[in-house]
Amino acid sequence: MGKAGFGVAAGCAAVTCAIAAVMVAQRVAARARWRRAVALLREFEEGCATPPARLRQVVDAMVVEMHAGLASDGGSKLKMLLTLVDALPNGDEEGVCYAIDLGGMDFRVLRVEIDVGSTAVINQRVETHAIPEELMGTSQDLFNFVALTLKNFVEREDGKDAQKPLGFTFSFPVRQNSVSSGSLIRWTKGFSVGDTVGKDVSQCLDEALARCGSNMRVTALVNDTVGTLALGHYYYKDTVAAVIIGAGTNACYIERIDAIIKSQGLPTNSGGMVVNMEWGNFWSSHLPRTPYDISLDDETQNRNDQGFEKMISGIYLGEIARLVLQRMAQESDIFGDGAESLSTPFILSTPYLAAICEDDSQDLSEVRRILQEHLKIPNAPLKTRRLVVKICDIVTHRAARLAAAGIVGILKKLGRDGSASAASSSGRMREQPKETVVAIEGSLYQEYPVFKEYLDEALVEILGEEVARTVTLRVMVDGPGTGAALMAAVHSSNRQQQGGGGGGTI
Repeated sequence: MGKAGFGVAAGCAAVTCAIAAVMVAQRVAARARWRRAVALLREFEEGCATPPARLRQVVDAMVVEMHAGLASDGGSKLKMLLTLVDALPNGDEEGVCYAIDLGGMDFRVLRVEIDVGSTAVINQRVETHAIPEELMGTSQDLFNFVALTLKNFVEREDGKDAQKPLGFTFSFPVRQNSVSSGSLIRWTKGFSVGDTVGKDVSQCLDEALARCGSNMRVTALVNDTVGTLALGHYYYKDTVAAVIIGAGTNACYIERIDAIIKSQGLPTNSGGMVVNMEWGNFWSSHLPRTPYDISLDDETQNRNDQGFEKMISGIYLGEIARLVLQRMAQESDIFGDGAESLSTPFILSTPYLAAICEDDSQDLSEVRRILQEHLKIPNAPLKTRRLVVKICDIVTHRAARLAAAGIVGILKKLGRDGSASAASSSGRMREQPKETVVAIEGSLYQEYPVFKEYLDEALVEILGEEVARTVTLRVMVDGPGTGAALMAAVHSSNRQQQGGGGGGTI
């Protein structure tokens, strides 16, 4: 071989070695990036861990806060609002009632027909309406629109001069002045109409109804949990609490009057009252908070509020997963150049998170579709798609188990968690646990099977199998709206004339 040929061969060899070195360096860098992504995943999983011992700590913290909130206003992060509801539907209700269910950017109007002794609502009509953004400026604009929508609905159903009991489900914190009136404390769930805080929302609606020529007036003002409790109690007399787990989350339950220290002097016809916990604002150092939860809190309008809700409700779960994926994209580059969309807040909504978790195809084709079409992340390999599924599963798992701990907290406060049935040190006979029904409503539990499975599993882990068998979660479809109509029937003026307000005292 001549000098020229030798030189060419040597040059080719050098180039080959250089290319090989670059390829090796790329593979080493890729492995390092992947190891970083896996490390972030493990760190997140450890931060979200909810072993049974930790869940029991959350249960105990919930009970402590419940006691504090019942003792005085401002004594707890839990507001423990008194609803003044001391009677619930018991099957004696009858007639036609209407309801408005307002809890977000959509609201519903309902016509509910019931018969005495019926085992089910015999006829129900429901319409859903979106609230135009331009009507979110003032309370008068908002309530005028709601009132006119109801008026038109009633006229189509029962004629122009119909005057029926009206239940108003208003799913925001309200300080109740009576069963039919209450003042807005604050907006939640990202919903806001500036001049409404402090106003009597029933009065706002009544005045709007009068302005549009309707004869209807609010008979019962409830929030979504109280409506769900009312419907649960209509069907199952052992219903003691209601929980909403959807876009937002909250709970209410039936408390003994003598346990509500701050209720002294309030008029009541029974020994119990429904308490609206506003549990979305619950907080405890035992809650498994991660840096991503802190980042989420920083980007919300209600910073340092609704800490429990931000860990378990539908508005926020997808956003937590997005924040984790965004950090992985920044520190490991596992999504390549297509991860810009991950910097957009709330682009990964919880329905997408649910679809990702429930993709049981071998190649995770639905995950690939969501990444490509919605997040604009093309060509994510299977191992990356599996990592995305795992992140979404961790978020779901933590949320469901914390919701279960909240439910057990209520049961423990009521002595229905089995602890009162254990044999005492004096050797007394064990009492049988009481049968307990918890009414539940909301898209996360009703429409997300993985969430429901995790929540149900956690209840058994915390309570034990024997006690868990005595606790039944009953889904109440359209609970907030239908329950409000039933509460209107209980508290309508004609029923009060006939028998002291109807319903069953609690």
